[in-house]
Amino acid sequence: MKNLATKFENLTIQNDFIFKKVMSRKRICIHLLEELLQIKIADINYLEAEKSLEPEYTSRGIRLDIIVADDRNTHYNLEMQVKNNKNPDTKKHVLPKRTRYYQALLDIDLLQNSQEYDLLPPTYVIFICVFDFFAKGNYVYTFKKRCLEDLELELPDEATTIILNTHGTHGNISKDIKSFYDYVNNHVINSDFTKQIDDEISYLKLDTKVRREFMLLEARLLDERREGKAEGRVEGKAEEKNVIATLMLAKGCYSLQEISELTKLSIEDIEKLEKEMHATEQS
Repeated sequence: MKNLATKFENLTIQNDFIFKKVMSRKRICIHLLEELLQIKIADINYLEAEKSLEPEYTSRGIRLDIIVADDRNTHYNLEMQVKNNKNPDTKKHVLPKRTRYYQALLDIDLLQNSQEYDLLPPTYVIFICVFDFFAKGNYVYTFKKRCLEDLELELPDEATTIILNTHGTHGNISKDIKSFYDYVNNHVINSDFTKQIDDEISYLKLDTKVRREFMLLEARLLDERREGKAEGRVEGKAEEKNVIATLMLAKGCYSLQEISELTKLSIEDIEKLEKEMHATEQS
């Protein structure tokens, strides 16, 4: 428990848990989106918060992110991405397909069975990366679907993917976004915006409820790893093992052997889960 307490005290904005907590403050999340997209947002709603008052970090597979909708029904998915992971088996970076998977999950959640496709609202999937995935030096990489035969022709599906590079060196970004990058990279406080973020993190670390939530989450994950190594697990844990394995596959930073060792699932069972996950992405 002492190690967990120390880990909590050392958390920064790069940590998923702290990032989600900070972005759960409307004034901070709204300002980040406004400065990034150069738009005005009157208000936002936290869609995940509406589904559950208590965060369930493993209940939705890979959702350790922020999902909000603004006053114009535009939906935003924000995530902090610290590692440029590769699939150990294919040796391919997982980020591009991960953005595709996130967009698919977002659309599935948004589109009810009785609705038409044209009712899907505009969406932004935004990854805040502490590395330059494309090695071009851009502060921001924005992607929309375009026709290869006519690059001026854009598919109006209103789905946008944005990959931020906090180590970028060129492009047009606001002073507050640049200060946010500096804060993410080196904990430099050089604007009122980053002062607000740093103050919020300080408040969070003084909140015993937040501390307890983090330590319970970490303890739960540790218990799952220990249980995964234990022999003779009861059959009732089979579904739980599948959920954990799927989460690890989606993260893309564990080999099949590591997943097998931690969950006690066979390589064949894990490969089957992986195929099912890819089939879901493509459907």
